[in-house]
Amino acid sequence: MKSKNIGINTICTHIGEVEDKQFKGAVSPLYMSSSYAYEDVDVKRYPRYFNTPNQEALCKKIAMLEKSEAGLIFGSGMAAVSTTMLAFLHKGDHVVLPQTLYGGTYNFVVEEFHKFGIEYSFAEGFSEADFSEKIQKNTKVIFVETPSNPLMRITDLEMISRIAKQRGIVTMIDNTFASPVNQTPADFGIDIMIHSATKYMGGHSDILAGAVAASEEHIKIIWNLAKNLGGSLSDYTVWLLERSMKTMVLRVKAQNKNAKKMAKWLDKHPLVEKVYYPGLKRHPDHELAKKQMNGYTGMLSFEINESLNVGDFLKALKMIKPSMSLAGVESTILSPAKTSHALLSAEERKRQNISDGLLRFSVGIEETEDIIADLEGAFQKISKMQKI
Repeated sequence: MKSKNIGINTICTHIGEVEDKQFKGAVSPLYMSSSYAYEDVDVKRYPRYFNTPNQEALCKKIAMLEKSEAGLIFGSGMAAVSTTMLAFLHKGDHVVLPQTLYGGTYNFVVEEFHKFGIEYSFAEGFSEADFSEKIQKNTKVIFVETPSNPLMRITDLEMISRIAKQRGIVTMIDNTFASPVNQTPADFGIDIMIHSATKYMGGHSDILAGAVAASEEHIKIIWNLAKNLGGSLSDYTVWLLERSMKTMVLRVKAQNKNAKKMAKWLDKHPLVEKVYYPGLKRHPDHELAKKQMNGYTGMLSFEINESLNVGDFLKALKMIKPSMSLAGVESTILSPAKTSHALLSAEERKRQNISDGLLRFSVGIEETEDIIADLEGAFQKISKMQKI
């Protein structure tokens, strides 16, 4: 199939397939071998080298979705984040990151970088001045995450690309919350796109994987380190991920639609203090999100009334699962203070405005009427318990 100018659903469905030459099956065959011939072959294949048939094929799909030349897949999102950053940062180098960042990434930076002699600075806000003032002579990377986890702040990708290119700095983005369906950072000049493929790419809460897309030059740099660190993905999981990505657009668009409805409903609820969703017009970054995103994602966060007990509220839910991770077809919810950002100190969570009453809500594909009924039932039950 010629890949030029084909639609995103077609990319998800057909690009990166492994052709079944023997039986002509409709789906990719799965090559489970961990040992391949090395004599008289064009490619010496080995799972840790990220070049088995299934690995190699899936990378083509991921690269095309992110409008990039090449891709790599990893054993987890954090394997993708850590390997990519360490591939471009060496002793004496410096990286700029936003203050509001996924807890795992934040913890990796503050706990590990000093061991490598890598310096870092966190931008206090999201403006050009906030990022520019943190850039130093030895800055080699600007890493951003947009929408941010868990407060859904939006970073101006065009601005980040411009200030970085002026100084020869490599730009990276964690594009997990948006997915390639809602946002293609390469359109705004970002160099490297990173995903926890566990989330929207996998979409069924049964896969752990990471992904990176970039130019062939940048992917080669990442691969040179990745093959030494050994964070590759098993071919069975690769096959499952390729299968799952065929429906990614359909799933994400349904989740986008549901999340926008839920954000509006929660925004009017008397027991909800605040809703964080870029699709709401009153969100501080709404116009920017509208400019650089194709949809507003299926993720949102909200703060319940401080008089309510978060644990009791979560236990009162019947259908929505209080669960780690996100982006599955089923709606899930969690307390960032106890999960995704538990590694941060209480002071740091307060600094990032992550309150104990904050809940991160991954909206699924269920009917919104059923999601609303579950939330309302929990609100009513806890209100009676606490006599509100």
